[in-house]
Amino acid sequence: MNKQYISNDLADKTLHLKLMNMRKSIILLAFILGGFTAANAQSVVEGTKLTDNWSVGVNAGGVTPLTHSAFFKGMRPAFGVGVSKQLTPIFGLGFQGMGYINTTSSKTAFDASDVSVLGKVNLMNLFASYTGEPRLFEVEAVAGMGWLHYYVNGDGDQNSWSTRLGLNFNFNLGESKAWTLGIKPAIVYDMQGTYPETKSRFNANNAGFELTAGLTYHFKTSNGTHHFAKVRVYNQAEIDGLNSSINALRADVNNKDGEISNANRRINGLQEELEACRTKVVPVETVVKTARVPESIITFRQGKSSVDASQLPNVERVAAYMKKYADSKVVIKGYASPEGSVEVNARIAAARAEAVKTILVNKYKISASRITAEGQGVGDMFTEPDWNRVSICTIED
Repeated sequence: MNKQYISNDLADKTLHLKLMNMRKSIILLAFILGGFTAANAQSVVEGTKLTDNWSVGVNAGGVTPLTHSAFFKGMRPAFGVGVSKQLTPIFGLGFQGMGYINTTSSKTAFDASDVSVLGKVNLMNLFASYTGEPRLFEVEAVAGMGWLHYYVNGDGDQNSWSTRLGLNFNFNLGESKAWTLGIKPAIVYDMQGTYPETKSRFNANNAGFELTAGLTYHFKTSNGTHHFAKVRVYNQAEIDGLNSSINALRADVNNKDGEISNANRRINGLQEELEACRTKVVPVETVVKTARVPESIITFRQGKSSVDASQLPNVERVAAYMKKYADSKVVIKGYASPEGSVEVNARIAAARAEAVKTILVNKYKISASRITAEGQGVGDMFTEPDWNRVSICTIED
């Protein structure tokens, strides 16, 4: 952007007015885009880190005076590098340095250099919303200001400040969209230029048209991609509903925890009882049953009340028990068979009981006070009549 291309001729009034109108339109568009950016901010992913969504790029192309010069004949090579930070899918900031190569007989290698701070608005995401990843083709509006430096032979380099207005036609490459190839037309104004004479900052005669192509690499973000990750935005009603569901689940969990706690207490109690049963010493009661003689039967001959020698073992059996257990007593009941009169049978039955008692007292020395002898008359204990001629001894403890 050599000063030999900057003319002070203001004759081209028509072109100047057109450029002024274009400048006003671009400024108005910038304000509108800013309003859209603010309105769409709520749909942008929140929580991205400061280190996310950075990119670096290189540009190369040409620059030519905007007026009073053939487009290609007056074009000089241009190249640059830039660093950008995408704040949202719509709005980003960048820092760019451009150098313009001298192709005249001047001994300087560069005509000028321009270092700018840029603001970028992604028009596709602004008007069509962000889809969750960059589109294959996108258009960015670019506006910025910077430091413009002119290189002159010998002493006398000049400084000014610049304004840049342009568009980036971007092609996002690859499945991950990590690389972007862009075509970048822009108008760069020397804001100082002939201002003292013309009192105009945006003067077409102090501007250059820049056309470059650039390649940009987007660094990987904390979400694992090279771009923003879109998340669903919930309204307050949905949030309230989700919170209610969460609270209900928490209450249910707390109830289940209480039931589990009660069940664990019951289990612990049963385990303690089981362990107590396992270790409990149960006293063993030993019941000793004596060789007790509940009854002893002594049989008699018909019409007789004397005890035959064959029946003495049965009498001795009673005597042995009573000697062993001094507190025991015996009841002797005598019976007769049905033959004969009632009086005779009653007398014989009583005599038979007394006969057994007499043997116990006289022979075995059992106290008479421990013996009860009773006559029962005719007996009916047995089906055979002859079997009822007996004395039955019953032990009482």
